[in-house]
Amino acid sequence: MGYDLHITRADDWCESEENAITLDEWLSYVATDQELHLQTHAEVQTPTGTLSCDNEGLAIWSGTQTGGADPENIWFDYRRGRIVVTNPEEHVIAKMIRVADQLKAKVIGDEGEQYS
Repeated sequence: MGYDLHITRADDWCESEENAITLDEWLSYVATDQELHLQTHAEVQTPTGTLSCDNEGLAIWSGTQTGGADPENIWFDYRRGRIVVTNPEEHVIAKMIRVADQLKAKVIGDEGEQYS
């Protein structure tokens, strides 16, 4: 299980639907961000089989790993009025903060801590 960070307009990410980033807002933002691309289907192999996810708000960011290594794919998952990234490293958190600024939102961790 991972630790999620949430791009949300709510003070508590659990209340994101009450002050939602709409799917249309998210899709419009992704269309303007050259680093993000819609990827509405994702699959990953696990020791017990294949996990798959279909979501019209799923986007992928091909960022760079710390130290300028080869690109990695980071999933930005739109869910219930917020965008979620699991187990992000510092450079991913920085990208999330930039996205949140554009959406007039903030980045909040599962336990309520804010990132800026």
